Amino acid sequence: MKDICELLLVCWLVGVASMIPDTTAHDTNPFSAQASSTDPCYSESGSARYCIPEFVNAAFGQEVTVSSTCGRRNCEHTYLTDLNSAQNLTCWQSEMLRSMPFNVTLTLSLGKKFEITYISLHFCSEKPDSMAIYKSMDYGRSWTPFQFYSSQCRRVYDRPNRAEITKLNEQEPLCMEMPNSADSSNAILVFSTLDGRPSRTNFVSSPVLQDWITVTDIRVTFNRPKMNKDMREPAYFYAMSDFQVGGRCKCNGHAHRCMRDKDGMMVCDCKHNTEGSECDRCKPFHYDRPWQRATPKDANECLPCNCNLHARRCRFNMELYKLSGRKSGGVCMNCRHNTAGRHCHYCKEGYYRDMSRPITHRKACTGVCVGVRDELKESCDCHPVGAAGKTCNQTSGQCQCKDGVTGLTCNRCAKGYQQSRSPVAPCIKIPAIHPTAIVSSTEGPADCESYCKPAKGNLKINTKKYCKKDYAVLVSVLDMETVGDWAKFSVSLVSVYKSREPLKRGENTLWVHMKDLACKCPRIHMGKRFLILGSGGVGASAERVGLTADKNSLVIQWRDIWTRRLRKFQRREKKGKCSAAEHNPEA
Repeated sequence: MKDICELLLVCWLVGVASMIPDTTAHDTNPFSAQASSTDPCYSESGSARYCIPEFVNAAFGQEVTVSSTCGRRNCEHTYLTDLNSAQNLTCWQSEMLRSMPFNVTLTLSLGKKFEITYISLHFCSEKPDSMAIYKSMDYGRSWTPFQFYSSQCRRVYDRPNRAEITKLNEQEPLCMEMPNSADSSNAILVFSTLDGRPSRTNFVSSPVLQDWITVTDIRVTFNRPKMNKDMREPAYFYAMSDFQVGGRCKCNGHAHRCMRDKDGMMVCDCKHNTEGSECDRCKPFHYDRPWQRATPKDANECLPCNCNLHARRCRFNMELYKLSGRKSGGVCMNCRHNTAGRHCHYCKEGYYRDMSRPITHRKACTGVCVGVRDELKESCDCHPVGAAGKTCNQTSGQCQCKDGVTGLTCNRCAKGYQQSRSPVAPCIKIPAIHPTAIVSSTEGPADCESYCKPAKGNLKINTKKYCKKDYAVLVSVLDMETVGDWAKFSVSLVSVYKSREPLKRGENTLWVHMKDLACKCPRIHMGKRFLILGSGGVGASAERVGLTADKNSLVIQWRDIWTRRLRKFQRREKKGKCSAAEHNPEA
């Protein structure tokens, strides 16, 4: 008992000393590159480090609200942590309790969140048989059980005696018998908030225990006195001389002291770019990473957003933070000075960079992009299809073009490319093949005019030409790619007028040999519709499934007036008139 008393006396003296104002401490500027070497929250080099307020008796100087007082019925407040001594012991005592219920309540408000490690009650009489300790984390609006004491835990509090505490229930209050005291006239009860909690050895990494020992108010309820069975006219009371709460002002490792604000409220003297009564959030514009509690290994200071001096506000984005490897998640808001981007690091649409000034200069972005005739426009005027975006080069005004597209505003196909109807690839490459390199001497003269002569001449559509071909189809040309010596056209089959093999409308393939395409017989353009009368049918080989056209095929850009004529040819073919037409050149 003597050792316990000496320990509590030391803790109480520490609490008294902590109430003396610190006249040597002073504020530091977290934006400053150099921090005071006397500030415990910063190292001598100015880097942030873990810091905590002093361990104090948080109950010192705080009033305790009581529900019963002997001799002073109108007095509801008293001081139970004062400068009493063993020679001048002052006690609070309840009224005499002669019948049930025997409930008496003491409530202590700490005025701020504290992380407490013990509660000590010094009794002037015998300790009660049953009592409960409650805590509040919201200044008395709600209460949570902290600890129970009783010789009959199950009967009084409906709880088992000394239940097992595991990591799964570390916030579970215990009920146990009241510890015996050698001297009943000088009884002390000490409740340790972390005793028996599995994570107590790693408290700084346990949010569960940090929450468990966080309190703003403490309530002690005496439910049952120590009964004396020999008393004929029983009368009971509770008496206590000291109420101590050992702990630290809760500042989450971002402050080394608490102080009174202008309204007289107790708050943390926050560092590390944090703010709030518990330093529990980042200061405005310091959202480049999420707020975290400081630890001895990492101060976890809040970092400012990088906006290159062009924004006053920013926000935090968790997805960007994860993508950056948990290094940066700040997003600048309302970039000024004609800048844009997450960090206000490039010029907004329609403005270009003045490279003679740093990006942090308020006039780093100026004027409008080169190539815009109307000086009042604030756009680079990039082509909506040919350009890959709406922004232009910040020095030349050149828009970023898609493959095969050129021009300052990406408005035309580059040399060697031709226009397609695809908005994804508006210009596709034309095979650069010289006809003399692909037309052999055995096939005739090495010039396109001689090579293509059999297919040239009158392109008039008649029954004879229709009847001689294996197929007659209307296609819309979509795209092209080269496969060896062949050009593979992706086409949409619009109508089938004739086919010796079944053909379905929709997507199909048209094969043309590169030597024919190089001499433009047939001549095919992207995005156009063509009537094709060809031979060879569908699936000419296993490697080339689809239609095949060559220099002998009739490939003519489509005209709508041909629809009725082709229907007429279809009807004649069904009636068996194709044989007669083949022998009649005027048919």
